[in-house]
Amino acid sequence: MRDANEAMNLLGLEDSHLRLLEERLGAKCVLRGEEMVISGEKEEVEQTEAVAQELLLTVRQGHCLTPADVSYIITQVQEGQEGGMADALTRVVAMTHRGRPIKAKTLGQAEYLKALEKSTVVFGIGPAGTGKTYLAVVMAVRALRAKNVNRIVLTRPAVEAGEKLGFLPGDVQEKVDPYLRPLYDALYDLLGVETAQRYVEKEIIEIAPLAYMRGRTLDDSFIILDEAQNTTPEQMKMFLTRLGYSSQAVVTGDVTQVDLPRGHYSGLVEVQHILHGIPGIVFHYFTAADVVRNPLVQKIIQAYEREADRTGQKEGSF
Repeated sequence: MRDANEAMNLLGLEDSHLRLLEERLGAKCVLRGEEMVISGEKEEVEQTEAVAQELLLTVRQGHCLTPADVSYIITQVQEGQEGGMADALTRVVAMTHRGRPIKAKTLGQAEYLKALEKSTVVFGIGPAGTGKTYLAVVMAVRALRAKNVNRIVLTRPAVEAGEKLGFLPGDVQEKVDPYLRPLYDALYDLLGVETAQRYVEKEIIEIAPLAYMRGRTLDDSFIILDEAQNTTPEQMKMFLTRLGYSSQAVVTGDVTQVDLPRGHYSGLVEVQHILHGIPGIVFHYFTAADVVRNPLVQKIIQAYEREADRTGQKEGSF
């Protein structure tokens, strides 16, 4: 290691990253001067060395490591996916309104961001906590700032998540706002509350339920359909055919969490078969490895996946 700052970043507060390496991989790690000495079984030593190299490359590209970064890189090396992680995890794609850099936290997120940069229509499909909606909003705001589009349109189907919410007071916008809250949260993080609200008032940013999209043509727009697993096939077709000139569409959803009434088929499930292979349309699939919430969330998702495999339940068939 080159200096004390590099060593501190690599090892973590009170050597927390080093302890995580030892717990997950089994090898013993000891820092002697500027070198890390690794001892243990051959496979343990090889994996630990590979992880340490990836971590060091990441640090030397200016990234401040977190325990989540260390845990993710360990998992990738264990699965034989080493190499290229430093570049993916250190590239800044945008900044929040507070000046915090936004970067991919997993290789899956990095690939998703590349798809969003290059393709006209992108489907981000995968479990909760993978950042698929947040990153789509990030790219929408980036496109607006660069004047590549004139407005952002964010929409969701207003479907209750397995609960009967009862009567909601207020006007139409107030009734649907609870469904759209995650979209507001992402905008506030990126633009700040005042700027986001001003853009909404000027209709530079439009946030509305999916039903409001019918009959429209959206030119020069970045359009995001969130929670798309709760669209019917008819609604999905309606949304996709709103796309006008110089516009981009992103569709996000999790086909394992369909809240449509029993007997209704998800438009997000069907569209994968209908539009597969069309140039300009990309389907990106996230996995549990891309979950960037509490590490326990990843384990919960994996447990449900194992149960689905055991019972023979087909994901997305409702």
